[in-house]
Amino acid sequence: MTFAQAVTDRTRRLGTRLCVGLDPRAAAYRDVDHLRAHTLDVLEATAPLAACVKPQFAFYEALGLEGLVVLDEVCAAARTLGLPVLLDAKRGDIGSTAAAYAQGWLTGRHAGAALTVNPFLGFETLTPFVETAHAHGGAVFVLVKTSNPGQGDLQGSGVSERIAVEVARLCAGEPEGEYASVGAVVGATHAHDLPLYRSLMPRAMLLLPGLGAQGAAAGDLAGAFAPDGTGALASASRGVQYARDLDVTASVHAARQYRDDLNAALGVT
Repeated sequence: MTFAQAVTDRTRRLGTRLCVGLDPRAAAYRDVDHLRAHTLDVLEATAPLAACVKPQFAFYEALGLEGLVVLDEVCAAARTLGLPVLLDAKRGDIGSTAAAYAQGWLTGRHAGAALTVNPFLGFETLTPFVETAHAHGGAVFVLVKTSNPGQGDLQGSGVSERIAVEVARLCAGEPEGEYASVGAVVGATHAHDLPLYRSLMPRAMLLLPGLGAQGAAAGDLAGAFAPDGTGALASASRGVQYARDLDVTASVHAARQYRDDLNAALGVT
């Protein structure tokens, strides 16, 4: 299955629209071994409640080579659990550099099945990512309207809408009847705008970061989903991994609550 098919299958089969973010913060642990063990424990414990998992590359990169080894282990463990991996690295560059990023993070055993990408160097820079994702059954999630308060500095004045139109164009060349290999990042913190972006990109899967710690509420996100309850992933990271310090049971409870709140907002199970 492609990434989009795998996510949609888990949504329908397990009744979940939750994307569990794994952002291990070094200051919370004794050492890298402690960080590795807790992160893998949270992954395994919350997997049945998740449609996919989203490691944030920066937190692994900050640990140097040891962190990249942990990231490799997290991706491998997720695949063993049947959980699609969306690597949040926000890559974007020109020409051969973009192609190298695409090869590095959308192919091979250490990569994710999907990758967040930055379009602000121009739409042609998306091509290597989109082509690589399509060739390997993966996906790219293009930054359209991010969850941070300062996004309006560059994403206002119709810029986000222009990017959404480009995402829809990239989706148009793929087979009908399923979500495309090109998705979009639209912050869950922009609840009032979600129906607009859903309508602009009907075949794109939407990644909705900002659930929980950034203040977005599951009950406000129904506008991002298709009528059948598919087509979007609401992402919670700190609110799951550190729901109550390093208590994995609390992480499971938080993930279950987010899942249930999303389902209630959509009127589904």
